[in-house]
Amino acid sequence: MRKKKNKTPGVPTSKIVSNRILILSMVIMALFLSLFVRLVDLQAIEHASYVEKQDDYTSIKQYSSAPRGQIYDCKGNVLARTVACKNIVYTTPNNATLTDMLVYADRVGEVFHIDLDSFTLAEIRDAYLTYCNFLDAEDEKYGAFDLLSEEELTRYNKGEMTSAELRRIQLANLTQEMIDQADQRALKAAAVYNRMITSSSSGQASVILEDVDDADSAYLVEHKTDFPGFDIDFGGWKREYPYGEALSDVLGSVSTSTEGLPESLADEYLAKGYQYNAQVGKSGLELQYNDLLCGTDEIAKITYGSNGIAHKEILQPAQKGHDLYLSIDIDLQLKLDETLKNVLQAHSGTRNRENFYSLFMCMEDPQTGDVLALSGYTIDPETKEMSYYASGNYTQLINPGSCIKGATVYMGQSEGVASEGEVIMDEVLNIGGQEFGSYKEHGPVNDVQALSVSSNVYMFTIAMRMGGYNYEPGKALEIVDVPQTLDKMRNYYSAFGLGNTTGLDIPNEVSVFAAGNNTPNMVLNYSIGQLDTYSPVQLMQYAAVIAADGKMYQPRFYKYSKEVGGDEIFDLNEVTLKSELDEKNASHLKRVQEGFQACVADENCFAPLKDLDQNMAAKTGTAEVGEWTTANLVGYGPVEKPSIAFACSAPTSSVNSQSVSANICATNVVGPVLQEYFRLYPDKRFDSGQLAEAEVNEDVTVEETSQ
Repeated sequence: MRKKKNKTPGVPTSKIVSNRILILSMVIMALFLSLFVRLVDLQAIEHASYVEKQDDYTSIKQYSSAPRGQIYDCKGNVLARTVACKNIVYTTPNNATLTDMLVYADRVGEVFHIDLDSFTLAEIRDAYLTYCNFLDAEDEKYGAFDLLSEEELTRYNKGEMTSAELRRIQLANLTQEMIDQADQRALKAAAVYNRMITSSSSGQASVILEDVDDADSAYLVEHKTDFPGFDIDFGGWKREYPYGEALSDVLGSVSTSTEGLPESLADEYLAKGYQYNAQVGKSGLELQYNDLLCGTDEIAKITYGSNGIAHKEILQPAQKGHDLYLSIDIDLQLKLDETLKNVLQAHSGTRNRENFYSLFMCMEDPQTGDVLALSGYTIDPETKEMSYYASGNYTQLINPGSCIKGATVYMGQSEGVASEGEVIMDEVLNIGGQEFGSYKEHGPVNDVQALSVSSNVYMFTIAMRMGGYNYEPGKALEIVDVPQTLDKMRNYYSAFGLGNTTGLDIPNEVSVFAAGNNTPNMVLNYSIGQLDTYSPVQLMQYAAVIAADGKMYQPRFYKYSKEVGGDEIFDLNEVTLKSELDEKNASHLKRVQEGFQACVADENCFAPLKDLDQNMAAKTGTAEVGEWTTANLVGYGPVEKPSIAFACSAPTSSVNSQSVSANICATNVVGPVLQEYFRLYPDKRFDSGQLAEAEVNEDVTVEETSQ
């Protein structure tokens, strides 16, 4: 045989083989080295990252709401407190079937004696649809399709109806009678089932029953194998309001643990990072300051055992929310509530007050904007049932009437169309054949007297001059630019807080209803408060601006917050000066103050205000509303050093005729409430001795300065 020739001349075959083995060995070593480096990376450098990824694939994060911070009044009384409770919760096992869940839903409902009263009406209606879906397909009520018309059912069968539209139609046609005729045990099981699946897709625990007693919690702990997925949450809480209805709609409400995020606010809260099962503020101050009150959620890791049951490991304990301190004085609030309730109950529907169905009053410190109390009630004319409505002070618009004449006088003098002390004859005016006058002819009155007796004619004269019209008997009212005149007038009124939202820290505050009928007569009506409408809170701020010598402070409920168990202030809502009237017009405002004082001194603001131990300043307002009149009273005091400003409104509280009843705010409401205020705050009282001492000190100061 012929030998094979070496392909590489001069190089032995053995050496070639050795080189190849060496190269192979180096490649293998390189592979092992890279594998070793990768193992080191996995075990040491990236270990935590991969453990976290493993947790993401094999477990879920569960979030539970932290106990909510409490709300206090200005003296430390608890207005809204958080109370610990035990809840039955459910975390869906990863091997749970529909049949299993329905069995356990029924078992839980029966063993723990849950009745349909434990569910909201909306939950019961949803449960009815769920109940119908679980009926036999041959049942006429299966799928609740019997709630559809033939046309709607045809559309649905053709796929022309979305599931959302289907549900909307079914709920619209569902009656209480249908619910009552359903199998009540099955309906209850469907309601429990709906709660069980509320958070099943996200793996979050769903609260099935809130605030269970010790016996039920002990039973579930002892029989957990009979209720897979169910457990007791010992960290649950609920909200309580110790003073009942007092400030109830102002404080607002919090969603329950079974409710979670309210549907109307869900998108807003989700955008902030809240979970669907979070207990959050739904209205009022609970909503306004939810982010301060809510605290930090408990975060737990949920893993599943071989039996599919969830196991919980706390990763981050819950941290309670901050405690809020308000400007409200609950003692004054209770007196205000009692007074308004009794007055409305006693006088609503009586002779000449047949349309008197609501009553409001609010009070603030004019030097800080602190709202001390506000209350409101409505009454059903048929049943005489009372409803609390303190929020009506900032959500309802009222015809102000003459109480805003102080702004009219200030405007006229600031614009130079009227002068301080100017006397105008209060008599019936003939304007283009129409008669305009006050409720009676007062004869010659100056600006202070005009406010005391509430002269319409004085205000009409200012308004006509603002529009460039000089009154001549019988001459038609000719105002060159009505819109421009009204705009200028509104600018002056807004400087007192009228026609704007006050900025009160509460949701849903209204601003104004500005009439759009720009006829010359509207200018006259505007000057006496018979055109635009304002909220009682705006009227209160108007009085506060007059009391504070033209300074307008931001009204507020919230003063500061503290961390739970701590004394250190966490967040301070400082007193804010919003605006101030022009200093050059200070003497004009002084004339308004004197007019308000004269109204009380002359008893044109009625005896209860004059009879107080403190000197008060006020202005009544009677607005015509069709066949009825709305009574208002705004004021402040003590005049020497104002510490309280108020507004009271009684919509349609009397007939609009010669039989008009007295201003019920002035005769029955404000006096007793102010008496209580000065009793609670004796340091705010001002007697003649203090006045004399203050005058002496002032003289000494001036003399020393001159020297």
